[in-house]
Amino acid sequence: MQAITRRLGHQSLRPTASISSIKSIYPLSDHYYGGDHPRYGSTLASHKGMGHLVRKGTGGRSSVSGIIATVFGATGFLGRYLVQQLAKMGSQVLVPFRGSEDNPRHLKLMGDLGQIVPMKYDPRDENSIKAVMAKANVVINLIGREYETRNFSFEEVNHFMAEQLAVIAKEHGGIMRFIQVSCLGSSLSSPSRFLRAKAAGEEAVLKELPEATVMKPAVMIGTEDRIMNRWAHFAKKYMPFPLPNPDIFNLDQINAFATDTVVSENALTFMDLGIVPHKLKGYPVEYLIQYRKGGPQFGSTVSEKVNPDSYP
Repeated sequence: MQAITRRLGHQSLRPTASISSIKSIYPLSDHYYGGDHPRYGSTLASHKGMGHLVRKGTGGRSSVSGIIATVFGATGFLGRYLVQQLAKMGSQVLVPFRGSEDNPRHLKLMGDLGQIVPMKYDPRDENSIKAVMAKANVVINLIGREYETRNFSFEEVNHFMAEQLAVIAKEHGGIMRFIQVSCLGSSLSSPSRFLRAKAAGEEAVLKELPEATVMKPAVMIGTEDRIMNRWAHFAKKYMPFPLPNPDIFNLDQINAFATDTVVSENALTFMDLGIVPHKLKGYPVEYLIQYRKGGPQFGSTVSEKVNPDSYP
């Protein structure tokens, strides 16, 4: 696995010169490193050899859980719900952000005064990463993007950034738990560069931190999701089944969707987390009422038709 060159300033994360090109890391080989490989399934190992947490209170928002979590990518879709849950259990949450200070503003309301701490950082500046991780004992990496921009490639966002966080967490010495959120279907043999980069990111993290937890969720549905909202927008604006175009799908996403993503038999699942999944049928989708051609009051939502008690 390639290492990253850790430099200050605004230089890109690049592989070391001793290793060949990026293409060698993402081969379209027959050797599979996806979810069916025992090393890359979700792991739920308990804390080992790192002492105990100091807890105070009854476990609510005003309690002290002893957890100080740095959540990278907290301003995204999943991040706001994770921050809310961490704060609800009395944890202090450090929120690294880049860009405008308005980006993490909505997160500060999820905890008591001083509980949610936004910290501006530069993902290409090692010192700023160390600063937002300095007081943490838990690191959660939600950074990921299924499309490229002129500033960030698939490999930089999904692989090299994850590797850099793991390297710094290892040097930190006081990180009790490192959680890497990847995605279902990640594989070095995938036709999708995004999924190959995700798989390489998992391998890099586990190489540095073998006890790290790797979560591999499928496409997530919710108020700010990028699947239901996207389809509803185009169904209203164009046709019931819009043709793929750069605004709804890029070529790499089409390549990713060309392969079925199936959870392997030996992977830990929702049951191991105490979560009971529900089918989309019957899921409350009130957030889609804005896309009704007749307005919000036209028709009824799925949740109005289906009794939640009948959920499977």
